[in-house]
Amino acid sequence: MKKKSLSKQADNGSTYTVIGSIFGLPVIREKKSPASSRKNKPRPVKKKESVSGPRPVVDDSSWSVDEFQVPVEEGKKRFHDFAIPRRIMHGIAELKFAYCTPIQADILDKTLVGRDALGRAQTGTGKSAAFLISILTRLLNEDHTARSGKASPGALIIAPTRELVMQIAEDGRQLGRFTGLSIVAVYGGMDYQKQQDELEQGSCDIVVATPGRLLDFKRRRVIDLSKVDIFVIDEADRMLDMGFIPDVRQIIYSLPGKARRQTMLFSATLTPEVNNLAAQWTKDPILVEIEPEQVAVDSVEQIVYLVTTEQKYPLLYNVITGKKLERVIIFCNRKDETRRLTEMLKRCDISCSQLSGDVPQKKRIKTLEDFKAGKIRVLVATDVAGRGIHIDDVSHVINFTLPYEAEDYVHRIGRTGRAGKSGTSISFACEEGAFYLPEIEEYLGRKLPCTEPPEEWLTLPDDAVKKKKTSRSNHRKPGRRRGPVKK
Repeated sequence: MKKKSLSKQADNGSTYTVIGSIFGLPVIREKKSPASSRKNKPRPVKKKESVSGPRPVVDDSSWSVDEFQVPVEEGKKRFHDFAIPRRIMHGIAELKFAYCTPIQADILDKTLVGRDALGRAQTGTGKSAAFLISILTRLLNEDHTARSGKASPGALIIAPTRELVMQIAEDGRQLGRFTGLSIVAVYGGMDYQKQQDELEQGSCDIVVATPGRLLDFKRRRVIDLSKVDIFVIDEADRMLDMGFIPDVRQIIYSLPGKARRQTMLFSATLTPEVNNLAAQWTKDPILVEIEPEQVAVDSVEQIVYLVTTEQKYPLLYNVITGKKLERVIIFCNRKDETRRLTEMLKRCDISCSQLSGDVPQKKRIKTLEDFKAGKIRVLVATDVAGRGIHIDDVSHVINFTLPYEAEDYVHRIGRTGRAGKSGTSISFACEEGAFYLPEIEEYLGRKLPCTEPPEEWLTLPDDAVKKKKTSRSNHRKPGRRRGPVKK
């Protein structure tokens, strides 16, 4: 995914990209990629690289794994300990990944030799790196770079949301930058013709897609799924919740049979429904389970403030300004809540933006880019930002309203305290929100520390009140009456 705010192109065509955190692991330094050799190809090249298009192939023939030294440590597995091709190890080395996360350590030795897998794991565990390394290895070993024909991928990954699709595709490009393998992302809400052109340009090795848009291209014969050798379903539980399973079934019917393909299925929870689907779609899978508290909970300080509904906004304002927070995500349960809260914060001169399902996709992408670049101080979001979005250095997550589902609480606070860093989660438990606390505590297996906020944080400062009133007055349209007239 192109990040306008984080990258620039030199006169010689080289691209300088500030690499963020992916797979729940840190990226330490900036990477400079040599110019592409695409100008030597017979087909014309667009001047502007698309969001979903392949990265230039970089010649790494002079690089050796000996240049990537990682000491052996007891109880830890290194990527060196697996049969990973040199070109993929080069990508791992550039990203400064040294030791495997628990799911990578448990799953890679089996999936690298073609075993199916069923994993219970949430975002932040490193599962995307695990299946991407397996995919890239298989395609390189079986020489899928020579694959020809119109949109006939060797690997297919499906995920329930646009954001997750874009994140996985970008992660794959970072890992596979030296492999020459192309990755195309396909999802709704963006230019249909542009994505179709990318698929029809020629060979594509890996397709990452949401089910609906993928099926649409399949019905129009833009893509052929009969050559898929390795298939990944990410966040299967959300596929169920969002009603995508009928679409997923249609996709699977278009693939080679499960005896002739490798399948990996990941889910945050392994419900009976998910296990039933896994039994239908996989063959003798290995099972890997990563407990929720292993993801982010232990690295996040959790605070719950007991407040009334009227006290929540003054408390929010004072927490942001009093603690001088620079990168914070605020979660609400409803779209109208995020819109209203964003407007209130803007009136008080706090740089913020809204991220919810009703925001157009192009604007959502721009909002995330600006937030990652530090141009936006506060992101007010629904649970659309709770999964699959990796943003460096989010110091605080604030639950303005506690989620209805305990599992969503874990996903929300997992946006901070990532990659070995500490973070803070602050939740407001008002008259309604307090009812959700027992279920969350049961899910976590621990009590949450509940306290009353300092008295001085429960009222807005005079200057904030003045800004709020002035801004509200300026936003009123002439001749438009707001609310009933008092007699």
